[in-house]
Amino acid sequence: MATNVESRLRVPSTAAKGSIIDIKTLISHPMVSGQTKDANGKTIPRDIINTFTCTYNGKQVFSMKLEPAISANPFISFPVRVDQSGTFDFQWVDDNGQVYKDSAPITVA
Repeated sequence: MATNVESRLRVPSTAAKGSIIDIKTLISHPMVSGQTKDANGKTIPRDIINTFTCTYNGKQVFSMKLEPAISANPFISFPVRVDQSGTFDFQWVDDNGQVYKDSAPITVA
């Protein structure tokens, strides 16, 4: 199980109605592929973030499946069109079933 997992978000606090904004996320996670060994030569079990989902006011706007080839601390960036004020909710799930969540508000004028 990953420890000290923290997310960082870059979401504009305001935007014009109908504009396309860039969302940037980074989560600190070791992303262990399951192919490395510890000091005793024992294989370290796979532990990666395997799914990422973003919703905007409850509606899914982006999701992706991550694979072991993704580096540690995965950075994800994607565009979203905003039409109303609300909240972006982010969710990462790893192989152990751990769920990491974060959110960011946006005001649309």
